[in-house]
Amino acid sequence: MWKTALKPRWIAGFVFAIVVSGVFVLLSQWQFGRSTQPEAPVNPATEQVQPLTETLEPGDFFHGTDADQMVSAQGTYDPARQVLVPGRLHDGRTGYWVVSAFAVSGAPALSGVAASPQTWIPVARGWVADPAKAGAPPSGTVELTGRLLPSEAPLAGTAPAPGQATAVSVAELINYWDVSSYPGFVAATAEVAGGVDVSAAAVPGDMLPLDIGPQPPAQKINWLNLFYSLEWVVFAGFALFIWWRLVKDDYHRDLEEALDEAEDSQPPAGHGQHQQPEQNQQKVKP
Repeated sequence: MWKTALKPRWIAGFVFAIVVSGVFVLLSQWQFGRSTQPEAPVNPATEQVQPLTETLEPGDFFHGTDADQMVSAQGTYDPARQVLVPGRLHDGRTGYWVVSAFAVSGAPALSGVAASPQTWIPVARGWVADPAKAGAPPSGTVELTGRLLPSEAPLAGTAPAPGQATAVSVAELINYWDVSSYPGFVAATAEVAGGVDVSAAAVPGDMLPLDIGPQPPAQKINWLNLFYSLEWVVFAGFALFIWWRLVKDDYHRDLEEALDEAEDSQPPAGHGQHQQPEQNQQKVKP
């Protein structure tokens, strides 16, 4: 069997193909990263505090454009209407959200048999590790500032313990508190009572602030960039295929040349037998 050693040009071609393929793979990763990047940054308008009564209507649907909006409202807390929501994380620790009912001054009242004279909104005031450390909300008129968030879904098939709720669900809380409510809740960042901020963010204690920032927009898939990323992978494989094809053709060409040289080095068949009869004839001449 004919054998051959690796030629320097084959090795150089392989190295070149690997380099080209590596560049194509990097380009593929770059295009794939661009295909899953958010199309737009966080909307800075959500950080501009807007009056709650001008942002959301009680009894209406919670619109997605209202989510994460910083809002302000004036009103009062009811210390009898406060629940704890378990299973909430804060810096890796599991604890409770302290959620209190806040009567919004100037909010339109809802009509109906079960409607209350005032319109309320749940306020997540902070986080505690021990339920016993959840203090009562501030009394008197409070200037509330916080981030407006949509109502959560209650946990089906879960019975909350006394004084607790499965989630910050408006549908669940209005049954506990027997009040009319906005279709969302507020994560408090400031609670000013008597000119002093008494929120968890301003007063050190057992209740810690939630620090809920604006949520980034949902990632959208850019199908064109995703197609380009797959295309660069194909190019990387094609570069290796071209190298393999060139080496294969060069190998076959060398093999054919070696076979041709081997055939040329052998004498033609029967060449010595044609001369022998002539010599024998010369020997037998009289």
